[in-house]
Amino acid sequence: MIVIYHNPACGTSRNVLRCIEAAGYEPQVIEYLQVGWTRPQLLGLLAAMDLTPRQILRIRNSPAESLGLQDDAVTDEDLISAMCKEPILVDRPIVCTPLGIRLCRPSETVLDVLSIWPAGPFAKEDGQLVIDADGQPHIVQSASASQ
Repeated sequence: MIVIYHNPACGTSRNVLRCIEAAGYEPQVIEYLQVGWTRPQLLGLLAAMDLTPRQILRIRNSPAESLGLQDDAVTDEDLISAMCKEPILVDRPIVCTPLGIRLCRPSETVLDVLSIWPAGPFAKEDGQLVIDADGQPHIVQSASASQ
């Protein structure tokens, strides 16, 4: 079973969901902005991803700054409490599969936890290639890497 903690308004989340479905999976989609988070749930996901609450704190398009959560003095417990009150504070999408649990940013990260990938070519909403026609991950080289 695959579970995706999803926000349909987020392009990255939509790209990850499309990739999972294009690979032939029927994931359980949890719209976490609607259902919220529990402390045990967040702690379990964090432990499985080996991440801290600060590492999954959504800064952009969230109330993190106005709530003072970017301050280094804010404890992990304070962050978890805030995330339970304001679900938008958790970055997304988070995907759980038998191969592991990942915060899938960038969206290609989902390939790390899928045993079957979509047939290529497969592209994001914006047309950026993720999997080429041969079924291989498409790696974009930066200008500095190719020099």
